[in-house]
Amino acid sequence: MVTITLPDNSTRSFDSPPTVRDIAASIGAGLAKAAIAGKIDGKLVDLSHPVDHDARVEIVTEKSPEALDIIRHSTAHLLAQAVQRLYPGTQVTIGPVIENGFYYDFARPEPFKPEDLPAIEAEMKKIAAEALPVSRSVKSRDEATKFFRDMGEEYKAQIIESIPANEELSLYTQGEFTDLCRGPHVPDTGKLKSFKLMKVAGAYWRGNSDNEMLSRIYGTAWLNDKDLKAYLTQLEEAEKRDHRKIGKQLDLFHQQEEAPGMVFWHPNGWIIWQQVEQYMRRVYRESGYQEVRCPSILDVSLWKKSGHWDNYKDNMFFTESEKRTYAVKPMNCPGHVQIYNDGLHSYRDLPIRYGEFGSCTRNEPSGALHGIMRVRAFTQDDGHIFCTEEQIESEVTAFHEQALNVYRHFGFSDVAIKLALRPEPRLGSDEVWDKAEAALRDALRACGAEWEELPGEGAFYGPKIEYHLKDAIGRTWQLGTMQVDFMMPERLGAEYVDEQSQKRHPVMLHRAIVGSMERFIGILIEHHAGNFPAWLAPVQAVVMNITDAQADYADEVAKALNERGFRARADLRNEKIGYKIREHTLHKVPWLLVVGDREKALGTVSVRALSGEDMGNMPLPEFVERLSSAGVSR
Repeated sequence: MVTITLPDNSTRSFDSPPTVRDIAASIGAGLAKAAIAGKIDGKLVDLSHPVDHDARVEIVTEKSPEALDIIRHSTAHLLAQAVQRLYPGTQVTIGPVIENGFYYDFARPEPFKPEDLPAIEAEMKKIAAEALPVSRSVKSRDEATKFFRDMGEEYKAQIIESIPANEELSLYTQGEFTDLCRGPHVPDTGKLKSFKLMKVAGAYWRGNSDNEMLSRIYGTAWLNDKDLKAYLTQLEEAEKRDHRKIGKQLDLFHQQEEAPGMVFWHPNGWIIWQQVEQYMRRVYRESGYQEVRCPSILDVSLWKKSGHWDNYKDNMFFTESEKRTYAVKPMNCPGHVQIYNDGLHSYRDLPIRYGEFGSCTRNEPSGALHGIMRVRAFTQDDGHIFCTEEQIESEVTAFHEQALNVYRHFGFSDVAIKLALRPEPRLGSDEVWDKAEAALRDALRACGAEWEELPGEGAFYGPKIEYHLKDAIGRTWQLGTMQVDFMMPERLGAEYVDEQSQKRHPVMLHRAIVGSMERFIGILIEHHAGNFPAWLAPVQAVVMNITDAQADYADEVAKALNERGFRARADLRNEKIGYKIREHTLHKVPWLLVVGDREKALGTVSVRALSGEDMGNMPLPEFVERLSSAGVSR
């Protein structure tokens, strides 16, 4: 007798071990039809999996949070089967789930081309319509190695040979296609209905450039056509908002081969940078932060002491002088500890808050670089708080409120909170990690925040709160962090004198709100599609004359606006006014001011907003008042 407990705590008994499919059928025909997998005592399994002991069982349907990954992983197998039907002799390697979809790497003499995708996708749809049953079998490592080698799948055999000999391996078969996989998978290919192949790329076997180049096909898969269509629409909108395209259109920045992963900021782009930086500088100053500045290179001995060497050395740049090796800093934390250490501190001095717009450099792989979103040289709005354990909660809650206010100011109202927990490897004992994680949970409760926990995704020295912002087209970006660190102050000798005149190590809180300035500006560009809030816009107003007779007056108006703290330019070119308006509209200037003989005689301006709204004719002081009341001069 096997007793099954369901999510609502009701039970069902079976005379012999049932499969997950049997359990679903016992609940109802509708659930059995909707089921795609199951969970036994929290572990995901196939519908065919037998339950041979008393257990808690949950039926996974398309409404379950695990469903999408199962659909996507199964669609990767569908892709591999279609490829081998159309291109016999092609070897399959790995096909994991990734954000919004999946990919599969193939080995064949001729790499796939974009024009191959429609035929492969059509074959996938054909296989899906066949509703082929998906079955699981188990083999030993040696049996699985021989099985795939006999099939000519040398890459699969290599993967299996790297697995410990005592492990049993699961294989999944659908029709003539069999793949190595831990599963689970959908019960039949008919469950796979909403997918699209996106692009092809090259990829080295096992990510090693010394190995052969494989052909990678990317795809996306969704639960239904509505979700697929929404995602494809989002991609189309994202293409229009691409920060690289808008950056060129608005003359904000450029990048070039001589400085890979680095940014050349043009005057317009640097204005945006300065608006962001100066706003953040005011926020920190009002929150009790002291701004500091640290060297860009430090002896490698300091990075070894801090623990960064073991975790970051592969991504660091190095230089030598007088037989000493230095590292270009990938982060600012050890430098801030040196400032703290250059003096004696009492518990009465804490908390001490340091902030720095610190320039950092990381040796990111060239293939990972992406415009100004992923670069090698970047600047962080970095800060560190040295405090007592008792001060953690108040500091974290103050930061939480500060961060949410900043995000709202930049136009982000949908913010998700996540708590990244201890990774492998990490510094410190489990007891220290328990204390650090509990401190962040307590602080989030004190904020009244809801959060999701991310096991294994913390920093090597401590857990962290992450702020994930949703942009105008529904994409999510991880920005700010607050990290609790008991490790680095001790490793680098940071101390304070407590109430009993005993030396103790402070807690170090690592915090950032916008993170990388380059990445944040890229996100702002795409979020606003270049239509920045007026306070951020590189040029806030352009004054255009209709004929040369108003040139002097247009110039005077522009100068008057600049003297009052606004960013204005005069366009005095001998062009038709319609041409000028169209051009500055494309450049996304918030206000277009037109002056003719009437405006010159009356001392007024004719105002047109970027939205196309005609705001009419008004005296210049009235327009200035409107800008001031809207906070444009911030």
